[in-house]
Amino acid sequence: MFVDSHCHINFPELRERLPAILKSMVDNKVTHALCVGVSFEELPGILDLASAHENIFASVGVHPDHEKGEEPTVEKLAGLAFHRKVVAIGETGLDYFRLTGDLEWQRERFRTHIRVARQCSKPLIIHTRAAANDTIAIMREEGAGEAGGVMHCFTETREMAKAALDLGFYISFSGIVTFKSARDLKEVAQLVPLDRLLIETDSPYLAPVPHRGQTNEPAWVVHVAEELARLRSVSVEAIAEATSDNFFTLFKDAV
Repeated sequence: MFVDSHCHINFPELRERLPAILKSMVDNKVTHALCVGVSFEELPGILDLASAHENIFASVGVHPDHEKGEEPTVEKLAGLAFHRKVVAIGETGLDYFRLTGDLEWQRERFRTHIRVARQCSKPLIIHTRAAANDTIAIMREEGAGEAGGVMHCFTETREMAKAALDLGFYISFSGIVTFKSARDLKEVAQLVPLDRLLIETDSPYLAPVPHRGQTNEPAWVVHVAEELARLRSVSVEAIAEATSDNFFTLFKDAV
């Protein structure tokens, strides 16, 4: 079986055809998926979706790129974290690629999420782009290793992967690892210990080869597993078993 550890099936392009999305998961032996929150405004829809489907889980957080909505506080996030289908805090982190200028607010938001994760004993889902040094520094300063979590849609260097692994974090690979241009990332994917490996789609984005350019969906996480199996010279079944076991070890509330 396979588990999609990070998707956004609540987004309109997927939710409007949800029955077909769920059927395709079944057909491709994708047994569970984690629908990740990026704002307070969309959270009710995610919780309704997760509550209606036993194999769909949720997270609560405000994405580092989300500028206009309600700003998270420790109290607000912690209050939402104990919903029965919420298994993680995030997506949170730093993104210096899309936004410029004074981003201290983004760093403070990241710190808030880490504090909630530690308080609630929920793992973190961390997004980082063009902000590797600050991401790791804040994780260390705020004791993110106490909560644990995953570096989602990993595209960074082997040095950053090692730093995250040293903090006890998992590394998750998306469809990007199937792209021919992702040579450095393919090397990192060969180095991550099998017991710290996760797979994801980040759907509706980043569809893997052979679906590149299309609207991504959880069923296609199989192609990520296939590429990791090829890179590591192991069976797809071995990747499926390890990444599924890792998912339920990390997200211990996913029951």
